[in-house]
Amino acid sequence: MTQALDFVSLNGPDNVGKTTHLVRLAERWDGFQPLGAVHEHDPEPWVRVAAGDYARWWFEASTTVELTEMLLAGHAKRSAAREAGRTGLLDRGLPMLLAVATATCVVKDGLTVGEAFKTVTGIAGSRAAAPETSILLLPSLDAERSYAVASAREGRPWTGIYPAYQKTLHAVLLHQTDHGTYTAVVDCEDRSLDDVHADVIAHLDLSQLIDGSPR
Repeated sequence: MTQALDFVSLNGPDNVGKTTHLVRLAERWDGFQPLGAVHEHDPEPWVRVAAGDYARWWFEASTTVELTEMLLAGHAKRSAAREAGRTGLLDRGLPMLLAVATATCVVKDGLTVGEAFKTVTGIAGSRAAAPETSILLLPSLDAERSYAVASAREGRPWTGIYPAYQKTLHAVLLHQTDHGTYTAVVDCEDRSLDDVHADVIAHLDLSQLIDGSPR
């Protein structure tokens, strides 16, 4: 690799291992700067909406425009926090944030995945986005199987509208893969953590840089 990447994002549904792999990446090379999730960089609106019934606000009270704009605002502030010369590590990058907004739009507004995705991308518009290498981690390349694996790892049943949202999110992520949204897609089904992490490193093409750097 001739120059540092601006941003690397790990994306995927709940319980796929995003946080674990981000921690492992940060431990391997000092050039990585963990930047976490969007709400950590724009906490005020998230604290405000979480003060009441957070799930009700997310899935009922908020509009698709409001939710999408909050996600995008947090992402912009997170991107601005990257230090010069370092590679920012993102817990859910821009493609995943759009997937989250799309899945929410589907279950809240009764649109198809295609209709909701068009709605959300229309809200996002052509605003500038920082260069991002996005890796999508999936429990399975089959939507139903992917949801089953993720929900089993939760350790307790998902309730209310959340199961429908999660099933839709898995479908949206696969819709994105069909359209080449992500830099790379890693199928995690029946694979060890080490094997999946090796795939992440290979897709980032960082092996030479990391192997030659202090750990």
